[in-house]
Amino acid sequence: MGQAMRIVSYDRAANERNAIPSLKLYDQNLSWFRLDDGVMGGQSETIHSDKDGQLAFEGTINTNGGGFCSIRTKLSEGLLPTNTKSIRLKFIGDGKTYKLLLSDGSKSTFGPSRKSPSWQADIPTHDNRETEKEEILEIPITSLKPSWVFGPSEEEQKMAKFDVSAMQELGLMLSLKLSDGSPNPVETFGQGTFPFSLKVSSIEAVPSSSTPPPKSEQ
Repeated sequence: MGQAMRIVSYDRAANERNAIPSLKLYDQNLSWFRLDDGVMGGQSETIHSDKDGQLAFEGTINTNGGGFCSIRTKLSEGLLPTNTKSIRLKFIGDGKTYKLLLSDGSKSTFGPSRKSPSWQADIPTHDNRETEKEEILEIPITSLKPSWVFGPSEEEQKMAKFDVSAMQELGLMLSLKLSDGSPNPVETFGQGTFPFSLKVSSIEAVPSSSTPPPKSEQ
């Protein structure tokens, strides 16, 4: 199947209808749908599931004509309060560097609209698949960087302003690009066609008054 045919046949709406429930944020049960590079004609594929209360974000990256896999979940309006200082994740990684995504949920053909960027931060992981040792990572809201599908214009860069209470979509991604737009190194991404695995046991929004989490052991 050619790239143009893969774009036409990619059914994002069906993916959203078949979202898989896993995890909870505040009082909202989260349901996750996949959005892979097939939307742009790529051949990568996510196979995500709930495994004993863990969100398993797994699949295969194919860098021939693409290079990303992601899962997204809708957030109710105002779910993240204005005093949110960070997002705390607990997970078992595979040594790759993933990304946290937040957006207001606006859509374009390939993701967030030109007027509403995706805000991203890197999630570096250790390969703990054998030991199943969990890591805890707290991502400050101030570290999130805006990202546009085809790169920002000078005006868009100046106008970009993060409002945590306006975020209505949260996601996890493995991509050939890091949150600052630089290449994800082979050592923390991969090359050619390769599998990946990130198992997330919790996602929390940390208010400014919260005490810091205990330091995780590697």
